[in-house]
Amino acid sequence: MALGHDYEMQDCPIARALELVGERWTLLIIRDCFLGVSRFNDFLAHLDVPKAILSARLEKLVASGILRKRKYAPRQYDYLLTERGTTLFPIVYGFAVWGDTHHAPSKGRRRVFSHTTCGTELDPRGICPTCKTFAAPDDVEIRNGPGAELDLRDDAVTKVLSLPHRLLSPLMISPGQAEVRASRGHMSRKLRG
Repeated sequence: MALGHDYEMQDCPIARALELVGERWTLLIIRDCFLGVSRFNDFLAHLDVPKAILSARLEKLVASGILRKRKYAPRQYDYLLTERGTTLFPIVYGFAVWGDTHHAPSKGRRRVFSHTTCGTELDPRGICPTCKTFAAPDDVEIRNGPGAELDLRDDAVTKVLSLPHRLLSPLMISPGQAEVRASRGHMSRKLRG
């Protein structure tokens, strides 16, 4: 018997949320959107997800208002988080913290999240200890921690994501070149392969 896609007999907000973001690959797609990935082929390269599944997940996320499509060429779109989608940041951040707390390599955390306003590392709740505020995702920089396993993948997306960068800054990936175009006047960083 095939697994269903809903929890219609569960009167529970967690069940409703899982109907939208609980399928395999969906949270990783959302994570990649926070990291700046927005193009279909970049998701494919970075996630190794089958094309049909990626298409279905992206369309479901668009239909549910978590992502929006922006055309950049004939029949080609960027998939961008909506305001509704960015409200998932505490959940995605919470998963990252939980994963690094309970499943980090012996060398330490894989990723470090810092408040760009002051450079302070965020606490496990996503609060900047210096500014005493919850950092919005577009005011967070991510960089590799001491436990990052940089040799696992060598696709262009992974290469550019190995550089410190602000969340929600769009990545521009092309063959042989990866670039982060940081928002708010920050400098672009380039990596050539």
